[in-house]
Amino acid sequence: MIKSMTGFGRCEVADEQRKITVEMKSVNHRYLDVGVKLPRKLNFFETSIRTLLKDYVQRGKVDVFITYEDFSEGTVSVKYNEELAKEYLTYLNKIETNLEVRNDISVMSLSRLPEVFTLEEQSVDEEELWSIIEKVIKGAAEKLVETRISEGEKLCKDIIDKLDYMLTNVEFIEKRSPETVEEYRNKLKDKLNEVLGDVSIDENRLATEVVIYADKICVDEETVRLKSHISHMKDTLLAGGAIGRKLDFIAQEMNREANTILSKAGDLDISGKAIELKTDIEKVREQIQNIE
Repeated sequence: MIKSMTGFGRCEVADEQRKITVEMKSVNHRYLDVGVKLPRKLNFFETSIRTLLKDYVQRGKVDVFITYEDFSEGTVSVKYNEELAKEYLTYLNKIETNLEVRNDISVMSLSRLPEVFTLEEQSVDEEELWSIIEKVIKGAAEKLVETRISEGEKLCKDIIDKLDYMLTNVEFIEKRSPETVEEYRNKLKDKLNEVLGDVSIDENRLATEVVIYADKICVDEETVRLKSHISHMKDTLLAGGAIGRKLDFIAQEMNREANTILSKAGDLDISGKAIELKTDIEKVREQIQNIE
């Protein structure tokens, strides 16, 4: 089982006192990068949320959005600062006396002065609140993983199909390579006959030229290694797990062998297949970038 790094998950828990909603979305990233957006009231849970997510996601950029609605009464209280109010009043009276201005202070205007009245949030049971938040986070994370697995299965099937097609191209090159050597020998012999006429051809010299040409265009090692890499990638896909980095390395090796085959190709058919191989390998590499 493999996982895509693209996914989405959502979970919501509500009761008479509160409603908590968690949404997660993830995209591909080289490492695990978690971004958490939550109400200020829940800031002290951020580290715990990040730690919890590591149980579900190993790689990718994950954005977590948490909304919190509190329906309970008595969560906020009004605090009256009597000493500060008295101090305000004392100075206002001094202003009236010293500057001879009318003192029009009222209870309402005094109450509006800074810090006379303040709102205070009541303390919450952090352990109880975390037990609820943890449940919602896990619910959203499980759905996120489900979508990543579903997408991963599609990626796996498509990559294997491409690998099978690549294998047919490699087998074509293996079959075609000896034929190009024989064709080169025949063309060279015909050319010599055309130039020399009735003069006999030095078969040893002809054989030497053919051997040199065959060695120059030989791609046996490259095709063997390429088939091995294709097989290794399929086995890795079927084994599953967090295999994205490993697959990327195998794809790099595959591309190296395809480049060598293309550089050695002395035949249009082989060149065409080598170009197809490079194209398919690049497509596979693009898909691999989205595998965890």
